[in-house]
Amino acid sequence: MVSTPIGNLGDLSLRAIEVLKSVHVIAAEDTRHSGILLAHFNIATRMVSYHDHNKLQRTPELIAELQQGRSVAVISDAGTPGIADPAFHLVREAIRNTIDVVPVPGASALLAALVASGFPTDRFVFENFLPAKEGARKKKLEALKTEERTVVFYESPHRLLKTLAAIQEVFGDIPLVVGREITKKFERFYRGKTSDIASIFEKEGVRGEIVVLFNLKYAGSNEPAR
Repeated sequence: MVSTPIGNLGDLSLRAIEVLKSVHVIAAEDTRHSGILLAHFNIATRMVSYHDHNKLQRTPELIAELQQGRSVAVISDAGTPGIADPAFHLVREAIRNTIDVVPVPGASALLAALVASGFPTDRFVFENFLPAKEGARKKKLEALKTEERTVVFYESPHRLLKTLAAIQEVFGDIPLVVGREITKKFERFYRGKTSDIASIFEKEGVRGEIVVLFNLKYAGSNEPAR
């Protein structure tokens, strides 16, 4: 399980490069996307696709390769495989077949956003992406009303404003942190009340990869969003 950069190619570890060059096959979520990364580091290892739409077919194929003594590296489009992607299916089957699973740690948007947020990091909960439909999204947020840990989730740019409106409806105008384009050239963290952050995005538009964080037990700052 090899972590890859979430934006900055310099975040690929020396160990990850060594592993990706030495394994027999790389299972990638998107072979075209990952091909750019591999080419940059002169990695010529054979790739096969492994994603939500082919995991049921591909998992037994990869398990068979592993049982034949071949090595497989799993990578996602960005970050740590198994976090918000189908790689956990392969991990589960490998464990069932007494095949060793070796993590090669690295970049993670979840952890990068958490440690830079200013919210408590000793206890947190990751909610992946909130539901796309308005009713289901509100229901998910309602279920978090008693949550005392820092909440972290990913959001798509075209849904962010709707999600911020839902947060304000369910929790009130709570302090938030929104991380955008983490590790990339235009990385920025927005900190402030939900309404203020929403106003900024209404004016500037929403682009890039988004991580949203809040902690209902943490009062935060009364300063304007920035």
